[in-house]
Amino acid sequence: MSVHPSQAELPIRHLTVFRGETFRVNHGVNEGDPLGDASDLIHEDVYSLSESARLERLALAADATSAFHVAADSSVGRPGAPVYLDCLLTFMGPMGETREALVFVEVDAPTGMIAQVYFQPLAPFEPEVGYTLVTIDRDNARARLAATATVAFTRGTHITMADGRQVPIEEVRPGDKVLTRDSGPQAVRWTGLQTLRASGPFAPITIAPGTLNNTGELVVSPNHRLFIYQRVDALRTGRKEILVRAGLLVNGTTVTQEPGGFVDYFQILFDKHEIIYAEGIAAESLFVDHATRPALPEEVARRLKADASGSALPGHELRKVDIALRRDTVDILKRISAL
Repeated sequence: MSVHPSQAELPIRHLTVFRGETFRVNHGVNEGDPLGDASDLIHEDVYSLSESARLERLALAADATSAFHVAADSSVGRPGAPVYLDCLLTFMGPMGETREALVFVEVDAPTGMIAQVYFQPLAPFEPEVGYTLVTIDRDNARARLAATATVAFTRGTHITMADGRQVPIEEVRPGDKVLTRDSGPQAVRWTGLQTLRASGPFAPITIAPGTLNNTGELVVSPNHRLFIYQRVDALRTGRKEILVRAGLLVNGTTVTQEPGGFVDYFQILFDKHEIIYAEGIAAESLFVDHATRPALPEEVARRLKADASGSALPGHELRKVDIALRRDTVDILKRISAL
């Protein structure tokens, strides 16, 4: 694979988290204590989420050394403060069901002390319900984060090949040539498949046919970014090239998220980050950084070792606040993408 220069800062990861102090032990050794890092946790402690707990957006960026820090536009944390992924926790609910959560720790750089603990639920946690801590896993947290961060298409998504054929993603193989927006025909270097429970951050986003001028129903992972080229700056971003995460477009009608069951997620990787065409509209390929790298097989990751990143795409990425201010964002995106 090609080697690409590292960037000063890799693309931001937007995580939906609770603050650790809102998730406390109500029965057990650490009774009354908030969620801490792995060194403070005790198996069989029972935690419950405060009634007042609210999900917040933790934006993380990474530098060329693969270290996380709080991004400037994060709604929690001190911008620039170091953050590390501490562990993956498994809890058992009152009906015997399991829930997983990733624990992130923000550090006060001058003192090296813990400034804040956050946990990202990978399935819904209900307030005032007891959850028993059954597993503290420090070895597989990065792989689990990779699964949430990885952009992916679902089974049956039609990809435009270099010769114009529309091929279901599950039939695309390494070596096949796919049409890319900026690099023309490009050979696929790797394709991956993950089967995940379709809940929380893994629940797929469904974009109905025609919503963004897509020819068929497009179903992607929530973090998957779509690419829009606007000849007229209808969204007043000051940029012609727009990137938007599918999960931010959910409106309950033409763009929906319906958790339940399992979903097959397919990833597609090229020599560098590319824009390809899925169901006739532009969408990104897998971007490899230290968050998504653990999702790759060892031999693929080994080939990428010299790469700090795979040339991140240019363009303005719409944020939640950009969309919240406009109820007609999906209609605008449809109109400007058809121009």
